[in-house]
Amino acid sequence: MDVLAQLLIALFALLTIVLLAMAAQRLLGVRFGTVRTLVAALAAFLLAQPVLGPLLTALDIPADGQLPDAGALGVLLLATMAMVLIPMVLLVLAEALVPPGSLPGPVELLRSLRGRVSRARRYSQITRIAIKHGLGPYLRGRGERLEDRTGKVRLARSLREALDEGGVTFVKLGQVLSTRRDLLPAEFVEELGRLQDQVVPAPWAQVEPVLVAELGAPVEEVFAAFDRTPLAAASIGQVHAARLPGGEDVVVKVRRPGIGAVVAQDLDIVRRLAATLESRTRWGRSLGLRDLAEGFAAAIREELDFRVEAANMAAVSAPPQPGGAEGGPRVRYPAPMAALCTEQVLVMRRLSGRPVTEAAPEDGPRLARDLLDCLLRQILVDGVFHADPHPGNLMLLDDGALGLLDFGSVGRLDAAVRSALQRFLLAMDRQDPLGVTDALLEVVPRPEDIDEAALERALGQFMARHLGPGMDSVQMFTDLFRIVAAYGLSVPPEVAAVFRALATLEGTLVRLSPGFDLIGEARAFAGRHIAERAEPAAVRETLTQELAALLPMLRRLPRRVERIASAAEHGRLAFNVRLLADERDRRYVTGLLHQVLLTVLGATAGVMGVMLLGTDGGPQIIPGASLFHLIGYNLLMISAILTLRVLAPIFRRHPGTEE
Repeated sequence: MDVLAQLLIALFALLTIVLLAMAAQRLLGVRFGTVRTLVAALAAFLLAQPVLGPLLTALDIPADGQLPDAGALGVLLLATMAMVLIPMVLLVLAEALVPPGSLPGPVELLRSLRGRVSRARRYSQITRIAIKHGLGPYLRGRGERLEDRTGKVRLARSLREALDEGGVTFVKLGQVLSTRRDLLPAEFVEELGRLQDQVVPAPWAQVEPVLVAELGAPVEEVFAAFDRTPLAAASIGQVHAARLPGGEDVVVKVRRPGIGAVVAQDLDIVRRLAATLESRTRWGRSLGLRDLAEGFAAAIREELDFRVEAANMAAVSAPPQPGGAEGGPRVRYPAPMAALCTEQVLVMRRLSGRPVTEAAPEDGPRLARDLLDCLLRQILVDGVFHADPHPGNLMLLDDGALGLLDFGSVGRLDAAVRSALQRFLLAMDRQDPLGVTDALLEVVPRPEDIDEAALERALGQFMARHLGPGMDSVQMFTDLFRIVAAYGLSVPPEVAAVFRALATLEGTLVRLSPGFDLIGEARAFAGRHIAERAEPAAVRETLTQELAALLPMLRRLPRRVERIASAAEHGRLAFNVRLLADERDRRYVTGLLHQVLLTVLGATAGVMGVMLLGTDGGPQIIPGASLFHLIGYNLLMISAILTLRVLAPIFRRHPGTEE
């Protein structure tokens, strides 16, 4: 009998806990996790005895089986609401203090601890490197503000040395920053531009397992010949010469073993470091370090996947290329062997030639012109362009053409951005400040409070200063980026890639042909492009496309005009505006009204409860408490329940989520 009684008591307790959990979740109107809700109900059940015991003890309930009077029922109702109110309070407090997902599970906790230990070691190493090169105060946001050029050069050199010692990810970060003249002073751009990622190649004993695993067969079965000595080695991969069984010469690019885990860890540190610097330092907020780090991480992840590079090669080489004097393309690209390309191995046809820096001086202007024409065509016409055209990615082929290599970094532009860039270039050629301003504000997001007249004057002065004979293209890019930054224009990542490519291209053109007239050649390209668009075939194609788009509308236009004119003539012309036609808008407004109504009802019940508690007199229910007091306490409970109902959805709305 005792065991049966204990089982009945346990069953009653379990049923009470479940009912409390269901009631609390139903009254709050928000779905909580099952474990969280049951824990809150269990806590309420355990607290019920010490909290409600004295109240029930003071209540005189008949022992002869008679029904309790109205006062006793009111006290029982108050006790029931108090029991339901306890888990509601606990759930809302838990939602506010410990949101769902903020506490990891056991497996996630173990992985997190391992990651923290590994990250702590890397943090310690990076911190030692930063302190060694005198960057510690700047990481804490307490570095001195440098105004003189000597101090900036010294700080830039320390930053370059620290990034170089930090490893592959930080070297790549420095290389990306060296192209952002819109963000960094010229001293930093110049110093970071000296970063090189040439490293000692990985030994064949480490490279061969990667090839076998990725290709699914021994190297001797896939290739007729394979040179184990690499042609070149960089931080992410190294390149070997090989020959296919069919006799075709190819180049095999292999990702360095273990580089994926190292880069992933460093990228996590870069993101965390960027978030910290953006929140703690003024210069970090001005540079937008968080967004910069995210864009950098995405670019590095693409570079690690050689399948992306193979797709980039195919995309860049797809449009027809203009031919040279011999009829072949003036700039050529290696073609990937799709069947042999994997995440860690890239096989492509080999281009025969030598480094472009070994070109004869008399060939420099022609090569520079061909390269500029190729990149401008990629950016303005094709929409897919090589984003890193530095001299190391160029070859002088045996027939005198240029070879463009390494497509790990490729930019893409949609038709609208390409059209705006074309108008920007043509307006620059005409030296039209209004046209340049309009085109620039189409390329970048338009701020709400921009002074367009002042921006137009600044661009006019910029063109008057730089678009004349003997201009300095390096200073021109720097001044343009300063104007963009001064007027708070946020450059989208795809447009920033264009600026980065052009800034890199400018240095390459100077290496190929000192004194190369970049602006003059760009104007010549614009003239040729306009001439191509003005050819009869191009004009006919453009008109055909426009007419095909306009013809359906033109067919319907007369009937619609006639209907409008007839309705206006007979006084039946009216305008119908449907407010809240979208179901989502109606749902949002309805929810808002519900929240307002619950807030008003809760406040009203609370005020009435306080007023009744302050009222003397009335029938006595229990010693020291009248009927007015009992009703007041119940109204306060109702006010608390309604208030919690309003607060629960508020705490559930986390940043970046929608109800």
